Amino acid sequence: MMTLIAQYAPTLAVANLLAYAGTSGHGAATRPLHRAERHKGDNTGFDMIEITDDNRVRTVTLMRPEAKNAMNSAMWDGLAEALIEAERAAGVAVVVITGSGDSFSAGQDVIEMGRMALGGPAERERVEGVHGFAGVASILIDFPKPLILAVNGIGVGFGATVLGLADLVFMSSTARLKCPFTMLGVTPELASSGSIPALIGRQNASWMLLSSEWITADECLEMGLAFKVCEPDELMATAMSHAQILAAKPISSMIASKRTIVEPIRAALHEAHARENGEFAALMGSPANIEAMTAFAEKRPPDFDGID
Repeated sequence: MMTLIAQYAPTLAVANLLAYAGTSGHGAATRPLHRAERHKGDNTGFDMIEITDDNRVRTVTLMRPEAKNAMNSAMWDGLAEALIEAERAAGVAVVVITGSGDSFSAGQDVIEMGRMALGGPAERERVEGVHGFAGVASILIDFPKPLILAVNGIGVGFGATVLGLADLVFMSSTARLKCPFTMLGVTPELASSGSIPALIGRQNASWMLLSSEWITADECLEMGLAFKVCEPDELMATAMSHAQILAAKPISSMIASKRTIVEPIRAALHEAHARENGEFAALMGSPANIEAMTAFAEKRPPDFDGID
């Protein structure tokens, strides 16, 4: 099966770009960013994470547009370090995360997912990197400063579930979300089984997390998953104007106030994340997951009939 993944690596790369998209969304234009000094020349995930500071607002941009900002191990580590650094930075009050090109994030890199599914524990450990997805999840759950998302295009997997851990979400009117976990034969992640129902109710969350169907920006707004929907060319300006309002307040007050909002549910989010990790790990490499990965490689719909 690993031979199949290697044989179809170019096909998987294209499939990962689309991430079950069918068609791509149209995102806001990417503005030039300035990499933090210690990130220059760093041949890690920081090469795909760009950072800029403006009046106590730090913008973190996912910079892998050729892959729809799909997250590989280097990017997980880069994003984790960017958030850790923002938490510690005395001059950063608010963090905004957005994507480059026409996508927010296509989620987990499918080629790496295939390697983890088929390569055994040693391969999983090698691929996961320093922080990995699990590290990013814990950092996001515990992140003490206001976290704003500017969803500029398609969000798949992580690119959708991360909305549940944000304090404010702004979406382009052309953005769409998909949680393709059941289509991949796995389970939800990033504590979304706890955060999403808390935000939008069980039935909306069940459809979003179980159906593997697209959710439009307007539907996200109606359900309460997004704070505002903007025209694509107004997304960043709108998100930044709200970020600046928050950033003008005392950081100590912002941190304490967010703590009062999140603390009652923080333990439940960590518990949801742990449950998801266990279920996800159990299903990785299962017959349904292998069928999903094989179908991806063979460019056909998966057929789960008779597998479960």
